[in-house]
Amino acid sequence: MNKVEKIVTNLLQPILKDLHFSLYDVNYSKKGPKWYLSVYVDKPAGGISINDCAKVSDKLGMKLDSLDPDPIPHAYNLDVSSPGAERPLKKPQDFKSAINRYVHVTLYYPIKNRKMYEGYLQSYDSKDLVIKYNDMSVMRDVKIPRKAIALARLAVKL
Repeated sequence: MNKVEKIVTNLLQPILKDLHFSLYDVNYSKKGPKWYLSVYVDKPAGGISINDCAKVSDKLGMKLDSLDPDPIPHAYNLDVSSPGAERPLKKPQDFKSAINRYVHVTLYYPIKNRKMYEGYLQSYDSKDLVIKYNDMSVMRDVKIPRKAIALARLAVKL
C-alpha cells in the first residue's frame, strides 16, 4: 500500500463507520497520462448503490480537499464504486467471507491437470483453500496452496 492509499484509507474509516459501510480496497495508480484514485466500498445488506457511492465520494473529496499539504498534488480522477459481483479475493478476510460462495481460481501451475477451477469455496486458511467443483457431473474437492493462486475472485454461476 503506497502513501496516498494509506492516507485515503485512514480518511475513509470514520466516513464509512458513520454510513455503516465497509472498505473493500483503495487503489491509487497512473493509467496513461492520468492518475486514478479508486475506492471500493460495500455494505452488508443489499450491497452498495450509486447514491451510496456518491455520498462516500462527496465526503472523501471534501476531506481530501481540506488537507494541507495536499497528499495528491496533481489532478486525478476519484472513483468510488462497488467491488462488483465478481470481485477479486485478495486479503484473508476476502477469502473468509467467500466461504460457501461460488469462486473462480486461476493457478500458476496445474493441480490435478487443471490450471483453473470454479466451484464452492469450502475452507480457507493461511496456507490452503479447498474448492468443491463439478468434474464430469461428479462433485470433487481440490486442495489448492495459496502460493499456487494467480487470481481468485467471486464468480457468477451460470
